[in-house]
Amino acid sequence: MKTFFKLIFISIFLFSVSISAQKTTWLTADLKETNQSSSVYYSVTSDDEKEVNYFYSSGNIYRKLKYSNRKLVGNFFEFYETGELRRNGKYENGLEEGSWKTYYKNGKIKEKGRYKKGEKIGIWKAFYKNF
Repeated sequence: MKTFFKLIFISIFLFSVSISAQKTTWLTADLKETNQSSSVYYSVTSDDEKEVNYFYSSGNIYRKLKYSNRKLVGNFFEFYETGELRRNGKYENGLEEGSWKTYYKNGKIKEKGRYKKGEKIGIWKAFYKNF
């Protein structure tokens, strides 16, 4: 019985520590800070400010971002409110880099192309929304 209570206490302690290690910010449609009642999105920032996840006010994921030295780095994901992938690519030193794709809600590719140091390069292809 004592073991059970110790386990409960440890679980509650770890849960409260993980909650306090994040900052929630309420945002407008253009991602400007606002209050909760007029927000369209909200962001949850890790305590070390290396990861920021944006959510629709409904609680569904909107964007996943990672930072290093206050610049965007790594894989970028953006989702429709219903959960389907909308756009993905990669950031290096705060700029778009490499292959990027935009998707329709049905999962088919809407547009694809490449970036180099934040500039579109080469041929970008757009696709019709064939069902």
